[in-house]
Amino acid sequence: MSRLENMLYVKAVKEKSVANAPAPGSLEDVSLAVGAADGGCTSVGKAQAPGKGIRKLYADVHRSSKNADGYRIAYTTDGVAFKHVDDFTDIPVNAGDKLLVDVLPLHHTDGVIELLRRGVEVYYLRRLTLIKKKREELKLPKTTRGDIKVLMSIEHKWFRRVTEDFLVMRRMIAAYRTLLRIHQQLTSKLKAVSDAERHTIKPAIKAVEEQMDEMAKKIAEEAGRRYPAYNRLVEKLGIDGNTSAMEALAEILILPEWMSWRRTKNYFGMWKRDRKTYHHRSKTTRQALERLTMAIKGYGIRGRDLKEVLKTIWLTRKTDPPA
Repeated sequence: MSRLENMLYVKAVKEKSVANAPAPGSLEDVSLAVGAADGGCTSVGKAQAPGKGIRKLYADVHRSSKNADGYRIAYTTDGVAFKHVDDFTDIPVNAGDKLLVDVLPLHHTDGVIELLRRGVEVYYLRRLTLIKKKREELKLPKTTRGDIKVLMSIEHKWFRRVTEDFLVMRRMIAAYRTLLRIHQQLTSKLKAVSDAERHTIKPAIKAVEEQMDEMAKKIAEEAGRRYPAYNRLVEKLGIDGNTSAMEALAEILILPEWMSWRRTKNYFGMWKRDRKTYHHRSKTTRQALERLTMAIKGYGIRGRDLKEVLKTIWLTRKTDPPA
């Protein structure tokens, strides 16, 4: 091969490589960047398959009027071909596959539990605010496909793996919270009505309180069966027989991830006041901690009382074997 032919051959190879390179901002380009940053593989196909025969699927759960439950699920494995189903059990996954979703509506609890029993690993996004932030960074449209591509670009550490215990308890706690909101609304309205109308509302309040007490007992029983630390904490905190406090303890014990004391405090909103720093806080779980602390120490609690109760729970929770 002459020198001129060799130069022409090298030029043709370079042009072909540039033509096949992913476009800036495309899904392939994002996958390559994430893979390189994580120290993992840079191939999109390899990124979707952690092991031989194991796939990683990304799904977006969105509201739809066509489905009776009000939700529809779009999923993909490669970011190119998208499919839609009405239930998680309709997604073609096998044991060992990983399914990463943005949210897990209570309507689909049974479907997700069925996948877990098949051996599928299910993860959900810890903070939904990441979707908007990533969407703006990648300049993707606010569509179902765009949101799925956003999920594919988010690091795996921002997803939480769910268990059957967590899903069952979460659904029961959601039912109790509904009854609690109804009770608070009726109690508030009772102060604004006349004496004649109070006689109509009081029986409704009593009925809701009975339902709350019954649901709290079921939650306490289920939590004691599924979480080893629960019964020890009930005895240590001295709340045995107080159904409202026992429900609040179950809510506190189950929803956080208890990774470190600092992150646990932040989850409950116990950080130094600094407007320049943004911290994540679970409002509903913080309210459960306040209900539990009032049941233990009475009214007029302060921040240090909340911290003391939370510290007791955290230290006891640390002695549990890893899930």
